[in-house]
Amino acid sequence: MQQGHPQIDVLYANAGGGSMLPLGAINEEHFDATFGTNVKGLVFTVEKALPLLRDGASVVLTGSVVGSIGTAAFSIYSASKAAVRNLARSCTLDLKERGIRVNVVSPGPIRTPGLVELASNDAAQQQGLLDYMASQVPIGRVGEVDEIADTVLFLSSPQAKFIAGIELFVDGGLAQVRAV
Repeated sequence: MQQGHPQIDVLYANAGGGSMLPLGAINEEHFDATFGTNVKGLVFTVEKALPLLRDGASVVLTGSVVGSIGTAAFSIYSASKAAVRNLARSCTLDLKERGIRVNVVSPGPIRTPGLVELASNDAAQQQGLLDYMASQVPIGRVGEVDEIADTVLFLSSPQAKFIAGIELFVDGGLAQVRAV
């Protein structure tokens, strides 16, 4: 470790972005931008933080429910989030000598500005999007940001010290019971 730098117990690497393009319309720019944000961004965040992470630290990466379920016109984003899941599994093996645990939190639809703005700036359209998404979630609502934060805190806590390399869905049951 570099002298003068504090040691970090928890690293939460959150990156997500991508636009919708159906197969047949995907181009290299779309692919590179999506994987650059969602995979490359996480890899190099963890890489840069490694010297600062104390042995036994916890790393939590953000995946997505769409890394496990199909979504029309969102295949590149979905593939990038599936890559995050396997990144955590491999990093767990790479960091086992240091006892650093790497896990993934995979949200379903979460009420964030980024999500609601997909429906433009019109409040009625935004509410329509949220209502539609809630209708797809088995527990009947979209998630809240604090529910993701609580999950990250749990995975980073001593109560989760024997949990490593997992993907934990925080999605109201969407990935587990969605009818295809």
